[in-house]
Amino acid sequence: MSKAPEGPRILTTHVGSLPRPKHLLDLMKARLDGRPSDPTEYSGTVHDAVREIVRLQAESGIDIVTDGEQGKLGFYVYMRERLGGFEPRPGSRSPAFAKEIESFPEYYQDYFGKAMLGASLAPMVPFVCTGPVRYTGQEAVARDIRNLKDALQGVQHSGAFLPAAAPSGAGTNDYYKTQEEFLHAVAEAMGEEYRAIVDAGLTVQIDDPFVTELFSYSKLDGAARRRAGEQSVEALNYALRGIPPDRIRYHTCYGINEGPRVHDVAIKDILHLILKVNAGAYSFEAANPRHEHEYHVWESVKLPEGKSIIPGVVTHASNIVEHPELIAERLVRFAQLVGREHVIAGCDCGFSSQASYTPEVHPTVIWAKFRALREGARLATRLLWE
Repeated sequence: MSKAPEGPRILTTHVGSLPRPKHLLDLMKARLDGRPSDPTEYSGTVHDAVREIVRLQAESGIDIVTDGEQGKLGFYVYMRERLGGFEPRPGSRSPAFAKEIESFPEYYQDYFGKAMLGASLAPMVPFVCTGPVRYTGQEAVARDIRNLKDALQGVQHSGAFLPAAAPSGAGTNDYYKTQEEFLHAVAEAMGEEYRAIVDAGLTVQIDDPFVTELFSYSKLDGAARRRAGEQSVEALNYALRGIPPDRIRYHTCYGINEGPRVHDVAIKDILHLILKVNAGAYSFEAANPRHEHEYHVWESVKLPEGKSIIPGVVTHASNIVEHPELIAERLVRFAQLVGREHVIAGCDCGFSSQASYTPEVHPTVIWAKFRALREGARLATRLLWE
C-alpha cells in the first residue's frame, strides 16, 4: 500500500457510496431479474470496479478512501444479504420521511418516480424479523475486504474504510419479545462484520440514518423517542465492544437526497446521543442549506478528548460544485471551535446509496466536487497552520 505523505493538514474523505459502472449495473440487473449470469464474471467486474473507483478517489484528492459500495445494490438488499432471520414484507412500515411526503406530496410523487427510488435497480422493500437473528455475510464481507485491499495497492492514501449498517437499520421485529432483545440480537450479529473489517486493518464506518429518522419523522412522543434513541446507541456500542474507537467512524444523515427537508431534526437535539457512540470520528451533514448554520452548536458542546469530526462541507443533494474558498471557510469555522487537528473534510452523505443508472448527482460532477474538496482543504490548511 502506498501511504500519502503526512504532515499537519486537513485530510479529505467522503461517506462511501459512489455510482457503479454501467457494465456492473447490467450484471446486477440480470441477477435481480433471475437471468443466467456467470458468477466469475460478476465477481471480477465488482473487483475491477472497486479498483477503478479507488484510483479515481485518490486522483481527485480523497485521502481516506473506500470501495464506493460497488458490490452493494442498496441498503435493504445489503442487510438481507448479511442477516438471517428476516423476510421481506412490502408495506410493513411507513415510508421514510413520511412528514416530508405529506407536506410536499406533488414534489415527492415526481421525486420517487424519477429520482432516488424510481431510478434504483432494486426496490426498497422493508423486511421483518421472523426468527433468530444470525450473521450470514461472512463471504460477502470477506469479498468487500479483499477487493478494497487489492485496490489500495500502489494508490496513495492516508487511510481506508468500509461502511456497515448500524443495528438500528435491521428492519422491524416480529419475533423477539422486546425491542431491546431484538436490537441486542442484531448487534451481536453485526458485530461480526465490524470486527472482520477492523481485523483486516481497515476502519469501519457505521452508517446510521435511523437516529435522525427517529427524531425527525417518528410518531413517538418525546420521552419514547429518547428511550428508543438510547436503546439504539446502547445496542451499537455493544456491537462495537472490543474495537478501538480510533478504528471506528460513525455517520448519520437525514435519509433524503434532494428535497425540501423542512422536518429535519436539528443536530443540537441529537448530538448528545451521537457523542455517546464509541467512535473516534463523527460524520454528519453540514453543507446543505438546512444545516450549514448548525456549526454554532460546537460553541456550547465540547468535543470529547481524542475525538474528531467529519462535517459535510460539500453536499450530495445538488449538482452545484462548491467553491474551494467556501469549503475552506466551512472547515476553518469548525477548526476554530473544536481544534484544527480534530477536523476532517467530508461530504454530507453518499452519492449513490442505491445502485442506479441515473444517480441524482452526475458522476462528472461528483469528481469535480471531490477536486474542490481537495482544494478547499488545502486552503484551510494554509489558513490554519501557515
